[in-house]
Amino acid sequence: MKLKVKILKFLAGRPVCMIHEKTAEQMSLHVGDRVSIKKRDKKIISIIDTASGIINPYEIAVSNTIVENLKLKKGDAVNVEITSRPQSIHLIREKLKGKELKKAEIEEIINDISRNALTEPEIAFFISAVYNKGMSLNETKNLIQAMVQTGSQIKLRGKVADKHSIGGVAGNRTTPIIVSICSTVGLIMPKTSSRAITSAAGTADTIETIAKVDFSIKEIKNILKKTNACFVWGGALKLAPADDKIIKIGRIIKIDATAQLLASILSKKISVDSKYVLIDIPYGKSAKVTKRQAEKLKIKFLKLGKKFGLKIGVILTDGSQPIGNGVGPVLEMIDVIKVLQRQNPPKDLEEKSIMLAGKLLEMTGKVKKGNGIKLATQILYSGKALKKFEQIIKVQKGKVENFKKLKPGKYNHIIKTKRKTKIKHINNKLINSLARQLGCPEDKSAGIYLYKKANQTVEKGDKILTIYATSKEKLEHAKKFYNKNKKEIVEFG
Repeated sequence: MKLKVKILKFLAGRPVCMIHEKTAEQMSLHVGDRVSIKKRDKKIISIIDTASGIINPYEIAVSNTIVENLKLKKGDAVNVEITSRPQSIHLIREKLKGKELKKAEIEEIINDISRNALTEPEIAFFISAVYNKGMSLNETKNLIQAMVQTGSQIKLRGKVADKHSIGGVAGNRTTPIIVSICSTVGLIMPKTSSRAITSAAGTADTIETIAKVDFSIKEIKNILKKTNACFVWGGALKLAPADDKIIKIGRIIKIDATAQLLASILSKKISVDSKYVLIDIPYGKSAKVTKRQAEKLKIKFLKLGKKFGLKIGVILTDGSQPIGNGVGPVLEMIDVIKVLQRQNPPKDLEEKSIMLAGKLLEMTGKVKKGNGIKLATQILYSGKALKKFEQIIKVQKGKVENFKKLKPGKYNHIIKTKRKTKIKHINNKLINSLARQLGCPEDKSAGIYLYKKANQTVEKGDKILTIYATSKEKLEHAKKFYNKNKKEIVEFG
């Protein structure tokens, strides 16, 4: 049926459309049904909703995703047809029963996810199936290939390298420092990052406090031509778009399957043409994984890297507590700048960044094995890394003078010790949860400043942490969360 487009300018994060109840009845459509919306040779699958009052019969209101994909304008005529349930639903059901999926079957599922043929509950079932039944190494390889094939790809020349952490550690903003060090010696580092899912900030959230992170592929190539490196948000590039949808649903149902973690990381690296990839796997109490799990994950990364012709290095690091002092976009960026400017930097953040940068320099042949840390230290201490970082920020439409303007939220509350004691543990997961209660990562200046680390002895009245928010309401909300969980957030012993 031909329907007239009505632009209501609503964001749904996925293709959603609304039609009048009478039109739905005439087309035998119900809420939640799938329809194909076609304009000339372009088509998109959407989930339907019904309404009356805000929309007339024979009109269709479409979400921003549909407007952008079909390049629609108000009053355009589109052809709307009911579409059948995809075959991939049956394949997901088979995976739930424990079947090992073939290459073509995985490709069908991922293709349907990327073109929005599967609903969010159906994607959730796929995530649950992979989580409960697992995936063989061959299935995981095919999952990676399918994710790459359904998205955009960037082709680059030179030694293209990348570093990635599996996450889970509060603070830990090593990436801007590592990229700034390694790109000074000619490594090409197209660092694409997602926004924070469960943590206080991702690299994209942090860089966005001082520069733009949303660029097209053409713009990224121009940035790399000028600087050798970039810090950009990967969401707008449609690199492995099925993975972005899986991550979104995984966050809602709080499931992080190993096969999807492997596929998510490696598909994005392959999509930006990385040949050298360094993986940081933090492990320990309150980290994402235990040491045993980290060791198993390392083996899988190495085996998959070999299958794709990647030179992969995997380092297991101490993830038992937050790294750096700041947690939250602005506070983490302040830590990064302190390291680069050599102004009273957090030593744990500096040392980890140098160690990882050194490993990447050795992997890429920029220095002999065993000399990576020495070269990385020289580059950082000489000011070359700072100069490179400033160059990247300027090309990404940022201003170096804004470094000094970075300030945490105006509303704050200081937590102090009530007696002399020793800090036994600082819980990564709860620190991240506390930061999100404060408004991170959307509120860039919200967050936490940590004064102490585990195993340190503190005197009565010493500051342990300060929480920052942009409103009194969020500060009070976070204080309640802290008081409820304070024995677990910071353990004394």
